[in-house]
Amino acid sequence: MKNIYLIGYRATGKTTVGKALAAAMDRPFVDADEMLEREQGRTIAEIVEAGGWEEFRRLEKELLKRLSGLDRHIIAPGGGAILDPDNVQAMQGSGLVVWLTADPKVICNRLAGDDKTETQRPALTDQGVLDEINTVLEQRIPLYKKAAMLTVSTEGIGVDEICRRILDLAAGRDSD
Repeated sequence: MKNIYLIGYRATGKTTVGKALAAAMDRPFVDADEMLEREQGRTIAEIVEAGGWEEFRRLEKELLKRLSGLDRHIIAPGGGAILDPDNVQAMQGSGLVVWLTADPKVICNRLAGDDKTETQRPALTDQGVLDEINTVLEQRIPLYKKAAMLTVSTEGIGVDEICRRILDLAAGRDSD
């Protein structure tokens, strides 16, 4: 099996599940946002503040192009990576794309409990958190659906179970 990409909105579990899945499969894990921050020497919020979302998306696209050249990695792109069809093509062409989902209220609660929200997750709109989640998901859900080869909910189950479902689905068994 080639790379496995975990796509989804913020706080749907891409990094947490990615690390656990990588450990279970004995593969390297890459969090694209963390890698981008290391390479740029600044946070996502600082990148967006300095150059806008356009600059962040340009840097993200360059990184995903490089990451798609890897083999047998678990990769967690940023939640908006699916906004660019070239990113989707790169992911689909080099691996299995798994969409991690969660209810907007669950996402909101996870964001509220995450100390990285302020620095790594700058606002996407000028709305309140739950309204922003609903607005952005309305735009992105069709794109996630189009990009995904598999879909797994991350609500109400543990990380080990999520990994098992991904592995089962990837093996062609319908367990979700």
